Amino acid sequence: MTAHDLTLSRRSLLAGAGGLIIALNLPKAARAQSGAAQAFRPGGTASFAPNAFIRVAADNSVTVLVKHIEFGQGPFTGLATLVAEEMDADWGQMRAEHAPADVKLYANLAFGVQGTGGSTAMANSFEQIRKAAATARIMLVQAAAEAWKVPAGEIVIEAGVLKHASGKQGRFGEFADAAAKLPAPTDVPLKPPAQFRLIGKEGVVKRLDSADKARGKAQFTIDISALGMLTVVVARPPRFGGKVASFDAADALKVKGVVDVKQIGSGVAVYAQGMWPAIKGREALKVVWDESEAETRGSAELVAEYRALARTPGTVAGSHGDAQAVLAKAERVIEAEYVFPYLAHAPMEPLDGYLEWNAQGALARFGSQFQTTEHQTIATILELPPEKVQLETMLAGGSFGRRAQVSQHLAAELAMCAKAIGPNRPVKLVWTREDDLAGGYYRPLFVHRMRGAVKDGKITAWTNAIVGQSFFLGTPFEAMTVKNGVDATMVEGANELPYEVADFRCEVHTAKVGVPTLWWRSVGHTHTAYAVECFMDELLQAAGQDPVAGRLALMGKEPRLAGVLKAVAELAKWTGPDAGNGRARGVAVAESFGSFVAQIAEVSLGEGGEPKVHKVWCAIDCGIAVNPDIIRAQMEGGIGFGLGHVLYGELTLDKGKPVQTNFDTYRSLRIHEMPEVEVAIIASSEKPTGVGEPGVPPIGPAVANALARLGQGRPRQLPMVGGMV
Repeated sequence: MTAHDLTLSRRSLLAGAGGLIIALNLPKAARAQSGAAQAFRPGGTASFAPNAFIRVAADNSVTVLVKHIEFGQGPFTGLATLVAEEMDADWGQMRAEHAPADVKLYANLAFGVQGTGGSTAMANSFEQIRKAAATARIMLVQAAAEAWKVPAGEIVIEAGVLKHASGKQGRFGEFADAAAKLPAPTDVPLKPPAQFRLIGKEGVVKRLDSADKARGKAQFTIDISALGMLTVVVARPPRFGGKVASFDAADALKVKGVVDVKQIGSGVAVYAQGMWPAIKGREALKVVWDESEAETRGSAELVAEYRALARTPGTVAGSHGDAQAVLAKAERVIEAEYVFPYLAHAPMEPLDGYLEWNAQGALARFGSQFQTTEHQTIATILELPPEKVQLETMLAGGSFGRRAQVSQHLAAELAMCAKAIGPNRPVKLVWTREDDLAGGYYRPLFVHRMRGAVKDGKITAWTNAIVGQSFFLGTPFEAMTVKNGVDATMVEGANELPYEVADFRCEVHTAKVGVPTLWWRSVGHTHTAYAVECFMDELLQAAGQDPVAGRLALMGKEPRLAGVLKAVAELAKWTGPDAGNGRARGVAVAESFGSFVAQIAEVSLGEGGEPKVHKVWCAIDCGIAVNPDIIRAQMEGGIGFGLGHVLYGELTLDKGKPVQTNFDTYRSLRIHEMPEVEVAIIASSEKPTGVGEPGVPPIGPAVANALARLGQGRPRQLPMVGGMV
C-alpha cells in the first residue's frame, strides 16, 4: 500500500468516526489536522456539522474550519472568538483548523476565490462566521429542548453549558448527534454588541496556536516527513529570465543520498534522501544557462531610468484643479524625489511544499495562501481532474505577501517536481534562504517625484510622478486591477490624498523590467505613504505649521483619520516635534485596507549617526476590535517589520544578479533595536477591517520626519542606513 493509499484510508476512517472525529490522536507525521474538515456532509449525521464552518464533537470541543491561512496574523483565534461569542462556548472548548480547498464553500467574499490577502480575513468573515455559529447554537438548544421536553426559549447557555430553570443541564457534546438530525434554520439573529463577552475584550482569550508553536508541537510544511519521501531543491537561473541550455548531473549523482536529477520548467531539480544531500547535489550540478533573454540591468541603472521617466508626462492616476498651472506661477516651489529599493519578503519559513500522487489522485500539503488557483494549477500540471486533487493548507512561518502568488509558481514548481520523478514518490520541495532572497518576486523598485507650492502658510498645489513595475500586467488579474492603464496597487494612497489641497495631480509610469515582483506587506502603501507623509511634513514645515495641527486642518473629509491622529497625539502628549534631550518626534498617518492608523516616533541619532528609535505611539481605528490583543500585536509587529526595512532593507541587483543572499547582507531589525510601542485602539461600531498590514506604512515617514527635525533631512532614498549610492 502506498503512502497515498494510506492517507486515503485514514480519511475514510475519519469520515466515519462520528462524534470522536475531532478527538482522534493521529501520529505527527500523518496529518496536521484532526479530520474535522472531512466530516462535513451536508444533511448527513457523521458529526454535528450544521454548516461548512462549525464542528461539535462528543468531547464537547467546537472546531472552527478557517478558510484563511494562519501564518501568525491571527485568524484561528479571531474567527474562533466570533464562534465562541455566538455559541456562548467556553474558550477551553475552542479549536481551529484550516478548511480544505473548496471555493464553493470557502471563497473569500472579497475575492470570489478561496484565499487570504489584503487584510480581509476578519472583514469578509465577520458576519458569515457569526451566522454559522448562531445557527449551531439554535440547533443545540432545540436538541436540548426536545430531550428535556421544555420550550427552547427557556434554555440558556453559559460557558458551553446548556441550562434550564428546572435544574437540567448538559454540554454541547451530549446533544451533538440529536442536533445533527435537525434542519438548519435560516436568517438567524446575531447577538447584539451590548451582550458581547468576548468580542472587543482584552485578556479574556488566549491565542489558539501559540502554545503548540511555543512547544514545537505545531507542524509546518518544512516539518513533514513521510515514508519514501524525497527532498527536492531546484537550481534556478542566476539572472531573471534565464533558461537551462544544458546540464551535467554526473557529479551530483555521485553525492551519497542523491536519487535523481530532472530538468523542469523552472530549472533543474535535485532529488535526495534528505535536505543536506539535496543541497550538496545541487552544488555539484553543472548547468549552462541561456541568458539571451535575461534581465541584465542593475539597480543603479534602473533608478537612473526611473528618475528620467519621472520627468516626462505620465498616465494620469488622479487629479483635480490645475496643479501644473499653479506650480508654473508659484513663487515658492518645493521639490523632493524618493527612491525605494526592491525588497524581499524573507519570511522565517521559506517557500516549501509536499505532494504525493498517483493515477487515482493527489494530495498536496503546504502553506497555501490562494487555495483555489494553486489547487487548479496542480491539477492542470498533473493532468488530473480537480476533484481528484486535495490541497491541505498548513500553518506557515510568515508570508508578508510572498505566498500569495499571482503566478502560482510555487504550486507549479511543486507539481512539476512530482510529475518529473513519477507517481508513488512523495516529494518535499524546499527553497533555501539563498533561494528565497535571490528568487525574485520582490516589492517593486519605485521612484516618486514630488512638487508642491506653498503660499501664505497654505499648501496650494501638489504633483506626484510615480515610476515602478506592475505585477498584474499580463496576468489573469489584470482586468480586475488595471483600469485605463493604471494599476491601482501602484498608486493607492497617492492618487487621492486624505488632505484638502485645491490643485492636485498624480501621474504614473509603468516600467518594463524583467525582475519578477509581487505584493509586499501593505502593497502600494509601502512606498506611497512614505512619499506622501514625508512631503506633507516638508510642506507644512515650509508653511510654518505644526505637523499635527497642520494635518488636522486639512482633514475635513476624513473624520476617522483625523480621529486616530488626535488620539495618537494625546497618547504621546504631543507638544511639538522637539522632544528634548537630543530627541525629536515625527508623525505620519495612513489609511489602508479600510483601517486608519497614526503613529508618532521618537528618534535620536546613535552611533555613526544611525537613527535610534526609542518609542512609537500608535492609534488604530479598525472598526469593531474583535481581539484587541491580536490587534495590538499586529501593530507592534508591523512597526518592527516596517522599521527594519526602512532602516536596513534593500535587495540590490548587480548586472541583473541579486547581491543580498542571506540575513548577513539582507539586514533585519534586531531585538535590541525594537522600540517601545504603545497602542491605542479606537472604540468603533463600524464593521471590522484589516490589521495585518496597516501598521507598516506610517512607521517609515514618522521616523523620517523626526530625523528632519534633528537636522538630518528626510531620507530621500531608502534604506536610511547604508544602501545603494
